[in-house]
Amino acid sequence: QVTLVESGGGLVQAGDSLRLFCAASGRSFILLSMGWFRQAPGKECEFVATSSRSGGSTKYADSVKGRFTISRDNAENTVYLQMNSLKPEDTAVYYCAAGSRTVDVTRTVDYWGQGTQVTVSS
Repeated sequence: QVTLVESGGGLVQAGDSLRLFCAASGRSFILLSMGWFRQAPGKECEFVATSSRSGGSTKYADSVKGRFTISRDNAENTVYLQMNSLKPEDTAVYYCAAGSRTVDVTRTVDYWGQGTQVTVSS
């Protein structure tokens, strides 16, 4: 069993930056692929970014490529999502995700966090 706890969300203006944090506990963190998904009101949950176990390989949704950066600290059992140049369309609940396979689609996610709200005003 893995517990994921997100933090770092908030209300910002367009163009601002935010950094999300996800602390993992339970199973060995190094064995998990980690990722971020988001869900806006009235929309389906969508993939945002994922990191391999070592952090050496990352993948991003086209909508955030060049603006968001995922990273992880395996010594601290933490994964981060640095979000720059935020846009109103980035407004959503952001969920941390973990799995034994690459977590770039919801069906490969074994564990979910509770979510953190990010709101970007225009």
